[in-house]
Amino acid sequence: MSDTIRFTLDGQPVEAVPGDTIWEVAHGRGLVIPHLCHRPAPGYRPDGNCRACMVEIEGERVLAASCIREPSEGMVVVTDSARARGARRMVVEMLLADQPEREVAHDRSSHLWDVADAQGLQESRLPTMEVERIPLLDDSHVAMRVNLDACIQCGLCVRACREVQVNDVIGMAGRGHDTWPVFDFDDPMGDSTCVACGECVQACPTGALMPATMVATDQVGDSRDFDTETKSICPFCGVGCQVSLKARAGRIVKVDGINGPANEGRLCVKGRFGFDYIHHEHRLTKPLIRRDDAPAKGLNVDPGDFGAVFREATWEEALDVAANGLKGRGREVAGFGSAKCSNEEAYLFQKFIRQGFGHNNVDHCTRLCHASSVAALIENVGSGAVTATFNEIENADVAIVIGANPVENHPVAATYFKQFAKRGGKLIVMDPRGVGLRRHASHMLQFRPGADVALLNSIMHVIAEEGLVDRQYIEAMTEGWNAEREHLKGFAPEKMADLTGIDADTIREVARIFAGAKSAMIFWGMGISQHIHGTDNSRCLISLALMCGQIGRPGAGLHPLRGQNNVQGASDAGLIPMFLPDYASVLSDDVRAKYAALWGDDGGFGGEILAEKGLTVTEILDAVHAGDIRAMYILGENPAMSDPDVAHARDALAALDCLVVQDIFMTETANYADVILPAAAFAEKTGTVTNTNRQVQMGRPAVSPPGSAKEDWWITTELARRCGLDWHYSHPSEVFAEMGQVMDSLSNITWDRLETEGAVTYPSLSPTDPGQAIVFGDGFPRPEGRAKFTPASVIPPDEVPDADYPMILTTGRQLEHWHTGSMTRRSKVLDAVEPEANCSLHPSTLRRLGIAPGGQIRLTTRRGTVTLLARADRAIAPDMVFLPFAFVEAAANLLTNPALDPFGKIPEFKFSAVKVEAVDVIAAE
Repeated sequence: MSDTIRFTLDGQPVEAVPGDTIWEVAHGRGLVIPHLCHRPAPGYRPDGNCRACMVEIEGERVLAASCIREPSEGMVVVTDSARARGARRMVVEMLLADQPEREVAHDRSSHLWDVADAQGLQESRLPTMEVERIPLLDDSHVAMRVNLDACIQCGLCVRACREVQVNDVIGMAGRGHDTWPVFDFDDPMGDSTCVACGECVQACPTGALMPATMVATDQVGDSRDFDTETKSICPFCGVGCQVSLKARAGRIVKVDGINGPANEGRLCVKGRFGFDYIHHEHRLTKPLIRRDDAPAKGLNVDPGDFGAVFREATWEEALDVAANGLKGRGREVAGFGSAKCSNEEAYLFQKFIRQGFGHNNVDHCTRLCHASSVAALIENVGSGAVTATFNEIENADVAIVIGANPVENHPVAATYFKQFAKRGGKLIVMDPRGVGLRRHASHMLQFRPGADVALLNSIMHVIAEEGLVDRQYIEAMTEGWNAEREHLKGFAPEKMADLTGIDADTIREVARIFAGAKSAMIFWGMGISQHIHGTDNSRCLISLALMCGQIGRPGAGLHPLRGQNNVQGASDAGLIPMFLPDYASVLSDDVRAKYAALWGDDGGFGGEILAEKGLTVTEILDAVHAGDIRAMYILGENPAMSDPDVAHARDALAALDCLVVQDIFMTETANYADVILPAAAFAEKTGTVTNTNRQVQMGRPAVSPPGSAKEDWWITTELARRCGLDWHYSHPSEVFAEMGQVMDSLSNITWDRLETEGAVTYPSLSPTDPGQAIVFGDGFPRPEGRAKFTPASVIPPDEVPDADYPMILTTGRQLEHWHTGSMTRRSKVLDAVEPEANCSLHPSTLRRLGIAPGGQIRLTTRRGTVTLLARADRAIAPDMVFLPFAFVEAAANLLTNPALDPFGKIPEFKFSAVKVEAVDVIAAE
């Protein structure tokens, strides 16, 4: 039986496949059928309620809605008959009758008015309903406005919220013509549980839902009349959403999601409403040099008034002063690069440090987020990247999400997880906090902090003891299974229950579900990696997937969700002290010879690459205290906020002879600089980035940098030239071409191809292959093609609660803020939603301490003290406190433990012993 359906469309024979609609077939052939309630975008099902897309079918008396009608064999469809055209025109005319007049409409260029224009309609002949039946204006939300006088009850906002983003905030109230969208239980939008993803705004065809940012800037009425629209990439988390940046008069005024491989048009609150930070008055616009009469280095500079500390300079002078402070110092110089910059900029930065100063003391923020995951993956799988894209969850039937809070940290990725659960997939969430995904989980294991290894080993114990392993896969694809199996015998769930806080029956049930899955995926975040046992945590997850054969097939794989927009790409590009690009060891003679041949001498340290692993982020700052490192070049990083025990980090920065900082704002780290070089933000530059899915994507400038700020690749190139290197790059494409000569991951991926296609997943097997979403189906890049089991034992926390510090502190991100807050706290919408430093405790803990929600509390660890607002959150265990790290006035890393994982060299951010006190009690004492 043929899968092809043959029918006639406007007199022409056409073919369709089962599941196609008449509307889809027509548009695939270039025919334009109007639509209003239908949004031809991934995740949106057609609804057929507006009837603006009706067509005539031979032999049927009633016209059919083409967006929901599937063709049948031999059907004859006419889209342009007088009857169909007249019916569609009348539908639109009836809808216009209740719309505001076009000259005063909220959005005169909305999709509805486009459809009206196509029908030759400027107004309706029908009478307007004069009685006000529903509430019209709701301006309670900081990001969006609700203008129900423009609502046509199409239901797109409901489908956007309920089915695409799966937030379940919007529903419909009323009956018939008196129907309108409501939020939660008819709350004002600003009082609802809306997370401001803006999907409803992007879906709305009439302007009934509009961005408040456009209303506030008087942009209504011509919301699509922009000077430029530029396709680029969101600059925040590692999901790598593709965006359309819409600019007018040199400013970005609106951001929409577009159909990129990772987001399919979706965005979160940061991606949609956090764009305006680039226009903030605090932007660095001219090079700055520390004044000779400046006060001592430290946190003493007002971002808007730094004249008492720094003086403005020309680029020539600033670059000369920076180069004079760095060149010729060899091992005394170290570099921190950035995961917020492009692949090309990361590559140039690590090349500059290695070639210009003759060592490998260069690192970036992966050391503070997923270094332990990368260490375990390289050790046991042979590659530091994900084995399957997160979109592959659509082909899974079981998924584990552990030590991650994607609803807040990777919101667009979380939409796919929520859709997976909604269609019946088993979602197993494991975390010491009751994270946002718990509402969608079939199983929520809220285990004791630090008990990751015990928990995972107990799950694997059950799978091994009950004979649920995939023996064929283990024998064909792995090594070390016998040692792993023996090791797991000591981790019976009954024995581990007191340590993990999870009862044995639950462990056995979860183990059986995962082992019995046809296809299963494992996702993890920094709750796994940011521990002294982070590498062991990741080893356990890898072993769990291997023992069940869940790598290398559709819907199966390992995926550490990457934190920053280009942490994957920066790591791939060699911004790591022990690896050159593509994770090639600096200890390999062959590897070093390859790079020495490519780079040549160029005036550097003899053209040789040192056969010695460099220092990591935290080790570099220790070396500053030891007097071994006296100068640093920091690109887009903020160690004065991001490093553990930041008092130690700040003291190191203050002790440097020369600190060159390259950034877009006067960050906390820039306060310590001798020279500050103003850089372009991501929306102002050209370059590629690589997201958590291994998708290499093209970023393009939508506006020009402010003042004399320059793109980072240009600054690094000019600084390298002044330090004696014979560099002649004139465009990032030249850097990308050089990278392609030595990076196998970029095989078949060219600059021209990315310009045309927008994204390619590596590895790409041919010049036309879009890339492999799944890898290692035929073997692993390790000896004999086998992955490796590495047993992991329980390691106690570096410090434990005691009488002086009786609670457990853990840190992380909030939905509205990102990293150290230098960008998101300068966005009007994001900072308005979450403006004040806060921490979260269980309500019972607050009652026990005599602290009311909203009251001030003091957190103290062995390293420091912060005072901030207390928030009640039942997702937090009674003996824990959760502290976001975006607020400089209550910097989380003043408190965190600098103890390191011995393999990944990552700090213990997720577990510190802490004392919690009410501020008014302290004052009374």
